[in-house]
Amino acid sequence: MTIRVSSAFDSGNIRLTSILDDRVGLEIVPDHQSDFYQWFHFRVLGVRGRRISYEIGNAGGSAYPDGWPGYQACWSEDRVTWRRVPDTRYEEGVLHFSHVAETDSIWFAYFAPYSLERHLDLVARIGACPGVRAYSLGQSLDGREIDCLTLGDGPVRVWLYGRQHPGETMAEWWMEGALEALTDPADPIARALRTRATFHIVPNMNPDGSARGHLRTNAAGVNLNREWHAPSAERAPEVLAVRNAMDQTGVDFAMDVHGDEAIPHVFLAGFEGIPSLTERQTALFARYSAALVRRTPDFQTRRGYGVAGAGKANLTMSTNQLAERFGCVAMTLEMPFKDNDDLPSPEFGWSAERSKRLGAACLAALWDMIGEI
Repeated sequence: MTIRVSSAFDSGNIRLTSILDDRVGLEIVPDHQSDFYQWFHFRVLGVRGRRISYEIGNAGGSAYPDGWPGYQACWSEDRVTWRRVPDTRYEEGVLHFSHVAETDSIWFAYFAPYSLERHLDLVARIGACPGVRAYSLGQSLDGREIDCLTLGDGPVRVWLYGRQHPGETMAEWWMEGALEALTDPADPIARALRTRATFHIVPNMNPDGSARGHLRTNAAGVNLNREWHAPSAERAPEVLAVRNAMDQTGVDFAMDVHGDEAIPHVFLAGFEGIPSLTERQTALFARYSAALVRRTPDFQTRRGYGVAGAGKANLTMSTNQLAERFGCVAMTLEMPFKDNDDLPSPEFGWSAERSKRLGAACLAALWDMIGEI
């Protein structure tokens, strides 16, 4: 049977360069009007029972080539369960992986995809829960809604938002886990949190990049997490809509959810270099980090990003901008594209399911210290 490769679907990204016997040559397509690329998601037909070798020839020129060593590609035959390809290696700028499919077609992706259809299903399902309001903060450049879900009636103003970088799909899996926990009527932490806080949750800030199969940018090739100081309707209406809503509600606690290509750990990044940093903000961030360590062994504080010097924070990034703008405790949560070296899972690596469970754990950690915010 002839091998066929396609990516003309929601979040698809690949370019076929060659097929020679059982070897398939591929390239990742850069984000529109941008040099960023790393996300891939494609389907292969005609492979039942055959060991096919795949080679992504331009992996070495990707946005984060340090993310390839130790990485294993994700595969699925039913688009529900995503496992890792053990035979994955990175050599001389090329990502190689080989696999024997048990069915006629198979899907490969950089990480378990989170489709726009699933996003719409999530918003509809959670929006139908008692006490939840579902609405749009505005529209993206391609005319998609920036969905927001609000729930709870407490005085602490909490904002949770993810997928500024659309290829970081673990962020929306995290959102699904957090939303399911918050709306579970049998969850005592969720019930208590909703009396102490009002949650504003944006599961996907970059629906255009998500649909287009981008790694890091929106429809205009703009990195949304470098637009928070002065967002414009022409370049980043997504950021403008969310920040305007934050200005209306105020912010006491904010978490921006991401994925990191290279670091095989879950970690937090803070706002240490903002000009108006206070001891209270620093103490709250440390308190939350300590609470999360206790709540899940998937989180650690040993590995992460470097800390900006005093007054050196980049205020175009959301965590720094919000901490400076509102005097709140803000943070960036990073999950790995690889496995979590602190608690490895050879078959699945870091996964959609673990991302969802981390979302619930992060809420439990918030409950542990919400009385101090």
